This record gives sequence, C-alpha cells and structure tokens, in this order.
Amino acid sequence: MLCKLDKVAKFYGTKLIIKDVTCTVEAGTVTILAGPNGAGKSTLLKIMAGLARPSAGAVECNAGDAGVGYVGHQTFIYPDLSAMENLSFWSSVHDLNIGENELLEALERVELKRFAFERAGTFSRGMAQRLNLARVFLLNPSLILLDEPGTGLDVRSMSILHNEIATARERGAGLVWISHSVAADLVRADNVLAIRDKRVDYYGPASGYTPEAVC
Repeated sequence: MLCKLDKVAKFYGTKLIIKDVTCTVEAGTVTILAGPNGAGKSTLLKIMAGLARPSAGAVECNAGDAGVGYVGHQTFIYPDLSAMENLSFWSSVHDLNIGENELLEALERVELKRFAFERAGTFSRGMAQRLNLARVFLLNPSLILLDEPGTGLDVRSMSILHNEIATARERGAGLVWISHSVAADLVRADNVLAIRDKRVDYYGPASGYTPEAVC
C-alpha cells in the first residue's frame, strides 16, 4: 500500500470541499480520479501529495525513499534555466547523481532533446508540460499524482504521456490521475475513484465505471 485515505474531509473556511473519502493506492496500479468540475479532485490530490492537510480523517503514505511525484497545474519549471539545467536542478534537490547522458535520455523520451540547452521560458505550454513530465518521471517516484497532465498537449504529446504512465506502472509505481478524457482513458486504468456532491460516488474497477454517471 502506497497511500491510504480514511474518511478524509476538507474545509476551506466554512466551505466543505470533500467528505468521508476513503481509498487505497497500491503499487503497480493506475487510479483515475473522476468527477465534475469543482468536485474537489485537485484538492484531494494535493492532500495525497502532502501539499494540503485534511480537516478530518487520516492520510497514510508509504512512498519510501523514492517519494512522491506531483504534476499540478503549475509546471514547477524555472524559465531562466535550460531544459537540461531544470532537470539537473531537480535531480540535485532529490540528492540523485544523474549524469548528462541520462538527462538527455529523459528529454529524448518527451521529444525535447533538440531543445535541451534552450531556456525553458521560450517553450510553448505543451513543451513546458512535457518538460515537467520529464522532471517527475526522471525521479522514478513510487507514488505519482497527475492533475490533468494532458493540458496543452497535442496528440503526439498525449501519446508520450500515455507511454510514460504505462512505463511507470510497469516498474511498480502507483499513479493517481485526474484525466480530462476519462472515457478514453479508462482502458489505461485499473481503478476509478469518482467524486460527486463532495463524497465518493464510485470506487472500484475501471471496467465497472460509467463516466456518464458522474461527468
């Protein structure tokens, strides 16, 4: 078990965002986090990442030394650094001794190798997001949390994203993924956690989930 939520609730002031959310994220699985806009999906992902504290309930994460990788709406990319410098910086933050060849391979996987020494501030939104994905997947975290990582990506870039998700799952990572194309991505998931009216509306196998019931 990589992450477990037990009856988690979150208030912002007096406004209830989510209530009584219970779920478990296992190694080697992909869980799609579904629900309508404003359902509290991003808040729940931040709680899993340790970026927000629950107002009630318990969160237990066992990501180990590999830790947690989080892709949010911000890219966490430094615009004045090159793509290579960004990856080198993040690897040093995590005390990883990653050489130039491995950094270039990470950029090649997201088709940014030819832009390796260009400032990230010149990148398009899609390129910046691909660099952000390279940043997270390079670190090989045990738990990967993805908040609509396909935002700004074209068809080719989406294929890269799907491949990285599949590769991470195969190496044993657990992933929680807020997808903006739930119906299309169900085939890539093991489980679905769907939120509606601030509570869990569905939690179970992806094969048993009907998106129209929530979205």
